[in-house]
Amino acid sequence: MSAPLIAIADYGMGNRRSVEKALDHVGARPRITRDVELLRSADGVVLPGVGAFPEAMRHVTRLGLDQPLADRARAGGPLLGLCLGMQLLFDRSGEHEGAAGLGLLAGEVTALAAPKLPHIGWNLVGFERESALTEGLGEAVAFYHVHSFACRPADDGDVVGRAEYGERFASIVERGALFGTQFHPEKSSVDGLALLRNFADVCARVAA
Repeated sequence: MSAPLIAIADYGMGNRRSVEKALDHVGARPRITRDVELLRSADGVVLPGVGAFPEAMRHVTRLGLDQPLADRARAGGPLLGLCLGMQLLFDRSGEHEGAAGLGLLAGEVTALAAPKLPHIGWNLVGFERESALTEGLGEAVAFYHVHSFACRPADDGDVVGRAEYGERFASIVERGALFGTQFHPEKSSVDGLALLRNFADVCARVAA
């Protein structure tokens, strides 16, 4: 299989360069872009994110990226949301004044029930079902998390892995070719790179 072209959606928030370097390291051809046509035509798309949900959605909408991202996901094109990017896949968030998300996965995003926030550091994620994203990673892996809010999927079947910090929360989700990780795989050493390589393999199979 040839190296897949993976578009990194650039809406002005998120560690796009770190994601780009990690994807390049695992053999993909990453492109940081706001180009709507590239988001539609690339073999895969990564939606990164760091910051507050309402501000992120304002940026995504203002740049006209919301519809292309939604169209791609609904057409079955591989899409991976990272950290805040995973939260944006859901219906809405209660962060700050609240905001609607992309609505690609049913559920809401609410504050973690933990005594100290944000949750920062390595946390074990236990896998609850098989997934192309976690292939070869065993039954549980520690990944690097930085967040104060967590996704509450309406359908437990969308959850691939959970972690615990004050409460158990969804850390990996998947529905079809739509994926999300609450952690930062690009900051999660060898296992994070392995997960990104698995996503690149999904994209390569689509491109083949």
